[in-house]
Amino acid sequence: MQNDNGNTLLAILTGAAIGAGIGILYAPDKGIETRHRIKRKVEDTSHEIAERVSHAKDELTKTANEQKDAFDRKLDEAISTMSYKADDIIDKLEQKLEELKAQNAQLHK
Repeated sequence: MQNDNGNTLLAILTGAAIGAGIGILYAPDKGIETRHRIKRKVEDTSHEIAERVSHAKDELTKTANEQKDAFDRKLDEAISTMSYKADDIIDKLEQKLEELKAQNAQLHK
């Protein structure tokens, strides 16, 4: 969803830049002035796009780090739960082994 917003924003900025460029080309200014305006608009738009891309990258990195942290917490919880269950299974197996040893000792008497 965030990618759609970024694409929409990029499309709006691109459309605005193209519209401004066309508007400048049809303005009744001298050629040199028109070229300077176009150059300034391109530079301004480039800086704005670079800032937005940087912001989007920062947000994506932040989201990825949050998701990684959440995954790590859930993994730790799962391992902890499994560890307790493994301890329970080992305890039950040890009890069963003791019972079998006792039965075996009675059979050898």
